Amino acid sequence: MIFRLFIVLSLMISLASCGGNDILVPKPPTYLRLELPEHSYQLYNESCPYSFEASKMFTVKDVRDSVGMTCHKDIDLGKLNGVIHFSYIAITEPLATYVNYANDKVEDHKLKATGIDDIQIIRPKDKVYGTFFKLKGDVASPFQFYLTDSTSRFASGVVYLNSIPNYDSLRPTLDYLELDLLKMVNTFKWK
Repeated sequence: MIFRLFIVLSLMISLASCGGNDILVPKPPTYLRLELPEHSYQLYNESCPYSFEASKMFTVKDVRDSVGMTCHKDIDLGKLNGVIHFSYIAITEPLATYVNYANDKVEDHKLKATGIDDIQIIRPKDKVYGTFFKLKGDVASPFQFYLTDSTSRFASGVVYLNSIPNYDSLRPTLDYLELDLLKMVNTFKWK
């Protein structure tokens, strides 16, 4: 009996001595701060039927297919460690086919997205119409857009970053990139 009492008393003393008023919470991992330059732009105006202003940090690369050069581009995002897959299509089917396809690509991310904001682009003077999508949350593609003249030409862009999609840690980069992308779509013109 005394032995049991001794064990219970020892356990109570042990448990009481383990406690404290401080609750220890593990710290989340930290990420290095990315030093980004001031926004500056240059005109991209090559042999394709469009032009736009792109960040000087970006590198526009030609995409080849089995026939040769196309007006599809891969735009390297430089320090932001990503790419914009930019596609150009001469419209051969009803416009709704292309718009629905672009919208479906945005819909594919709804499972992971915590929100989707869209900005309508309507510039009748330049015959540029479209939508810019900003996808929030841990999505593979945080920005997508499409642009058209509504009759014969259609262009779209999808942004991919070469990192694990952690929205909280990527937020400063995404905010910076958003300004560059909006500049690009707002200066986009058909030739």
